[in-house]
Amino acid sequence: MKFTSKVYKLKDAYKKLSVPQFTIVTGLFIICLGTLILSSPLCSSSKVGLWEAFFTSTSAITVTGLTIIDIGVDLNFFGQVFLAFMLLSGGLGLMAITTFLQGFVVKGTKLRTRLDKGKTLDEFGVGGIGRTFQSIAITAIIIISLGAIVLYSFGFVDIQNNWERLWSSIFHSISAYNNAGFSLMSNSLQDYRTNFLVNSVFIFLVFMGGLGWRVIDDIWSHKKNLSYKKLSLHSRLVIRTSLSLILFGSLGFFITESLLNSQFFNDLNLFERLMSSIFETVSARTAGFTNFPISLNSISDTGLLLLMTLMFIGASTGGTGGGIKTTTFIALMAATRSTLRGQKDVIISNRLISDKVILKAVGITVGSLLFVLLMAMLLSTTNTFVKKESFTFLEILFTCISAFATVGFDIGLTEKLNHFGQFILIVGMFVGRLGILLLLSALWQALYKSRIDRQKRIGYPRADLYV
Repeated sequence: MKFTSKVYKLKDAYKKLSVPQFTIVTGLFIICLGTLILSSPLCSSSKVGLWEAFFTSTSAITVTGLTIIDIGVDLNFFGQVFLAFMLLSGGLGLMAITTFLQGFVVKGTKLRTRLDKGKTLDEFGVGGIGRTFQSIAITAIIIISLGAIVLYSFGFVDIQNNWERLWSSIFHSISAYNNAGFSLMSNSLQDYRTNFLVNSVFIFLVFMGGLGWRVIDDIWSHKKNLSYKKLSLHSRLVIRTSLSLILFGSLGFFITESLLNSQFFNDLNLFERLMSSIFETVSARTAGFTNFPISLNSISDTGLLLLMTLMFIGASTGGTGGGIKTTTFIALMAATRSTLRGQKDVIISNRLISDKVILKAVGITVGSLLFVLLMAMLLSTTNTFVKKESFTFLEILFTCISAFATVGFDIGLTEKLNHFGQFILIVGMFVGRLGILLLLSALWQALYKSRIDRQKRIGYPRADLYV
């Protein structure tokens, strides 16, 4: 009876959680469950202990790709299958899944609660969670299957064993679409650096995953009479901003690495250099795959700074990637343009953007910057390295942005950190995947719930602030 009463109390406490709090608790539960399963002999070798499994589980659920084990060697087939399942869970949207599950826990939800759920999914309107999740899943299945078929038939043809080739195609297609960066190959995609087909498939999968299901659904709904102007403002901005970042990022990376004679373009002709520039630019927007080792010796400081900028911006809202999102970036650019022009309103494509959206964009960007800087300060001021090696602040900052933006680019620092340093990256991956505002909202609701209700009934006088 006592055990039953405790279960009911736990269930009642779970029901009282807000959507942000529910998301965080469920995410932590999934990570802990994944840690136990990955560390078991059923999934891994003796090299994978609880800590290694914990780091890998967090990286998988947050679809980051940073790892301190060799996925293709230290995990057996069952471990790799479970890891792929975790990538799907995190990539299809940790917030989407937990909100979907909350519908079974919280019964009798009112319109206001449904709207709150919609905000968690970045849903415009009061649409059902079930339909949203179904749309996300169907889109993912179609694109992942298409990528796996092409990789199996024409890409990974050097893998002689058909079953190994099939599983490698499926796993890498799942990892690419979910912008995860996990690879069964110890050197990522370096063996396929000059393979145009393999590079093109990965670029396509990463790009489609980064666009988000809402944009794909919008395009599909206009398939009979597809026109760019008929798409929603959100879809048009996402497509335009994503293509612009890829174009300018690729050209910038190509120019800097060519002019500065970095090792990244060694033994590559002009076409292969352009293809490699596009691949790294697309991958930098939260995918994490690489076809050449990333280090201070292989890439110039200017190139690393460019990759850090792309990583921080990330993918698009509703996509499988991280970062502050392309819509946040374009909202800030539009607000800056309006300020320079002396305009009171923010206009994008002849549409008035509400102050609430601009404030949210500012909050996301400032909060993300402060959190990344805090991570970098902790890593640079604490004895977090196993070996007494000297790392530059650029390497530390690059790794922090890679973790927070859930990219997974490793500059050679992750494995050399001790547990405390790796724990900083774990926290960064988790916060970056959930979103800094979601985390702060959950903490604020937990600490100042009564104060929130009180503030809704209080008005304040206006005052000027000179900036």
